[in-house]
Amino acid sequence: MDIIRIKGTRPLRGTVAISGAKNAALPLLAATLLTPGTHTLHNVPDLRDTGTMLLLLEKLGASWERSGTSVQVDTTGLSGSEAPYDLVKTMRASVLVLGPLIARTGHARVSLPGGCAIGARPINFHLRGFEQLGVETILEGGYVEARANGPLEGSTVYFDLPSVTGTENVLMASIMAQGKTIIKNAAREPEVGNLIDMLTGMGAEIDGRDTDLLTVTGVDFLQPVEATIIPDRIEAGTYLMAVGAAGGELTVTGCNPSHLPSLVEKLHGVGMYIEGRGDSFTVSCPVDSSGHRCSLRAVDITTMPYPGFPTDLQAQFMALMMQAQGVSIIHETIFENRFMHVAELQRLGADITIEGGSAIVRGVSRDKICGAPVMATDLRASASLVIAALAASGTTDISRIYHLERGYENMVKKLKDVGADIEKMAG
Repeated sequence: MDIIRIKGTRPLRGTVAISGAKNAALPLLAATLLTPGTHTLHNVPDLRDTGTMLLLLEKLGASWERSGTSVQVDTTGLSGSEAPYDLVKTMRASVLVLGPLIARTGHARVSLPGGCAIGARPINFHLRGFEQLGVETILEGGYVEARANGPLEGSTVYFDLPSVTGTENVLMASIMAQGKTIIKNAAREPEVGNLIDMLTGMGAEIDGRDTDLLTVTGVDFLQPVEATIIPDRIEAGTYLMAVGAAGGELTVTGCNPSHLPSLVEKLHGVGMYIEGRGDSFTVSCPVDSSGHRCSLRAVDITTMPYPGFPTDLQAQFMALMMQAQGVSIIHETIFENRFMHVAELQRLGADITIEGGSAIVRGVSRDKICGAPVMATDLRASASLVIAALAASGTTDISRIYHLERGYENMVKKLKDVGADIEKMAG
């Protein structure tokens, strides 16, 4: 099994280009199922998860072709409505085919999803939304079976919590339902906006983009579309925090600074210099002539739905706080099991205590952060281990890196190109 080996304390200097967003690419790929024809998506990252979604589309009868960062998907020959366990078990976002299959064929059978072990993440929000549209849903034998016995009818769907994939799934199911569908307490993440733009390009009528109240007026016809995946804000945020851990100065290009308001505010509080301009960030955390990075200040965070602090950046921020002066309290409100990386950070020297849904991080001096063998437990946990390893003296070997490759395109090369001593090697 491959590992990533990092020799830390090397400042980062140069430019990092951000790839397309995994969390936008997956629902947009699923949306191609809504209507027959050839759809073209640009800025599609080449990741394990996007590869899995393309294999799932192929299993359902679609064909696809990649050219660089563009992917053409032809869904004319749709021939199935089942997403089998052998594919869905590796990626939770496979559940996103439910909405478009219901809209197009009136039937879908999808295995209960897998993916990162960061909590139950039930799909009951999705199913209740479908039922409001007139869909019958059954959970049996590890599968969700959804069937519409007639035309879908617009309705009001309320989410107890703003679920991103729930919002996306109900949106896709409702765009050809009769009448109006109102989605209350909808997720406002930029990835949802990206999907709305694609659906609008296909002919959907959706009002309320970037708000928590979406109104969908059903249409009778959709057309194939050309759409572009937004930049990955989570990847961008990860590199911003890598500079804080390692020191140095980076220009992070091909991103959208407006998508990371809460992180930018927190990094200012930490004591880093960060400026967003156009489609790039400039971020620095100076090092002196002896290679010592500037001191960081401890800052508290609470994960919240957008525009609050993203849960997908919580683990990386914790790695940054390992060596900050003072005590940081990190409160996780989205996923109940998203502190699995703590034990691995402790192996590198972190002083972290878990109390319920909060992690108390007591900063330690940088000379106490030392390399060690560690194991990734989920996608974002793997990124936190990379950040911690960049700050650690000595060598860190990170195993189970397939988690990292699910969501970060060419991270080893990107970091190597800006001065990190990092390599992927056979374990």
